[in-house]
Amino acid sequence: MSDLRLTVESAEPVRFAAAPLMAFKLRITNDSAEELIHTVALKVQIQLEVTRRQYAAEEQERLQDLFGSPDRWGQTLRSMLWTHASVVVPRFTGSTLADLHVPCTFDFNVAATKYFYGLASGDLPLCFQFSGTVFYQGADETLQVSPISWEKEAKYRLPLSVWKDLIEEYYPKSTWLALHRDTFDRLYQYKVREGLPTWEQALERALAAVEETVRT
Repeated sequence: MSDLRLTVESAEPVRFAAAPLMAFKLRITNDSAEELIHTVALKVQIQLEVTRRQYAAEEQERLQDLFGSPDRWGQTLRSMLWTHASVVVPRFTGSTLADLHVPCTFDFNVAATKYFYGLASGDLPLCFQFSGTVFYQGADETLQVSPISWEKEAKYRLPLSVWKDLIEEYYPKSTWLALHRDTFDRLYQYKVREGLPTWEQALERALAAVEETVRT
């Protein structure tokens, strides 16, 4: 019976994709080195282990939207689900390297995006939890099938700079923000009424008006 060991070796942005993708390099090693693996249908759940790093004062302030004030982090700081991904690994014996493509949204309604954006430097502590199915050649050369245990997992610290490079490539000097349609209609009417050519100018003028109201 196949027994696979899975580790994450590195990560890099996928260039020129239709949407932002991160490619994680998975090293898959079969303890039975001579056994032929026909296919691995691999499913992955990726968790953000947010308690496995320290946070500077600037980061604590930016992350209050997720975890509240720092004095409450003992209760609110918990691992979070980032995403699910899957990959089909072709035939190999011994060991192979596979690309796990993970979509990376820049939607600030998503908790993982808020977490990534709130960090200033360092890395992202990740836990990859594996499941799926292995198709391999048995001792009598017949096709065998076995599940991948839910106990299989791998730790990896993703450099924050890799994620920032990916987002900058797909959203250069910009941020993606989803609005309720009613809110968008009000903002659009304001933009037209004030004769403003860009959305940035509309938001800047509206924010300036709010700040002036607060001051007075």
